[in-house]
Amino acid sequence: MAIITRREEVVKIYESVAEKGWVIPCLCTENLTTTEAIISAASEFARDNHLERVPVTLAITVQYEHRSQSRNYTHSRNWDTGLKLFQADAEVLMREGGDYENVDLLLHLDHVQHDLDADLCDSDLSSFSTIMYDASNLPLEENIAKTRAFVEKKGKDIVIEGACDEIVDAGGEAHNDITTADKCADYMKRTGVDMVVANLGTEHRASGKDLQYHGEAARAIKELIGPKIVLHGTSSVSNEQVKKLFADGVCKVNIWTALERDASPKLMEFLVHNASKAAGPGTVEHLQKEGYLTDRCVTGEKEALSAFTTAARQDVVFEAMKQIVREYLDMWYVLR
Repeated sequence: MAIITRREEVVKIYESVAEKGWVIPCLCTENLTTTEAIISAASEFARDNHLERVPVTLAITVQYEHRSQSRNYTHSRNWDTGLKLFQADAEVLMREGGDYENVDLLLHLDHVQHDLDADLCDSDLSSFSTIMYDASNLPLEENIAKTRAFVEKKGKDIVIEGACDEIVDAGGEAHNDITTADKCADYMKRTGVDMVVANLGTEHRASGKDLQYHGEAARAIKELIGPKIVLHGTSSVSNEQVKKLFADGVCKVNIWTALERDASPKLMEFLVHNASKAAGPGTVEHLQKEGYLTDRCVTGEKEALSAFTTAARQDVVFEAMKQIVREYLDMWYVLR
């Protein structure tokens, strides 16, 4: 089984990639198409570069109020059902003799809430590789106490990361201060977490790549805790800003918005170019009369399986997402 869950093995993977100067991308998902695109991109990277295997992290949020990806994994909107489907998809895709045996898959629980996800936190977490225990909505001292208690309870079984600052919504008015090195080091020492999520200028749910990554702050933190920094909100900055993260002490980077945001235009382009085959000539003519489509879309072509099926649409998204993931791997898995 190529899903790596034992704590000792997860730690060894992080030690191994650190020796290479790699940063492990942690890519969130809320559906099978995204899940397989992530794994497929890693498999393709290994194959193209003649590597026996490469690691990649597949992540999901649970009852995180900003985005419950496990709820979105199923149309029942039941987080527990969605979480089980997420795990089942990963297990089937990574089965022995399957298509992706050259991938070491790490399963990550992201933004697990100290209160809303309390039952999950108390459960058996042995089928996961890492967890972000998120008590960052509490005052700092309460955050530290809660996180320390969780580490004492589960730290022998699973790699744990915590956050001393909440990385706020980039679309809102509030912006947190950049995490200081002293604060980060104190948090890590007092909680016992393996890695720390630091606010380095990147923020969640950005509509565009318009923020600034503060590498100098990361390097100051690295001086005190080593390469144990987790970066969130990478979608809010350009790839050019985050090309050399390992040198800044970053060992893991969480990504989701970019997958959805940057794949969506590809799907729209596909549907517009194939409007008649996707929706039928009647719908196209109606939208043309309403001013939403131009005459170029009025081809008169009949509906076609190549355009109107869910599989056709998912193929477009799958290929777009796989390319996005591959760009991150090419950027952070530097071959020497």
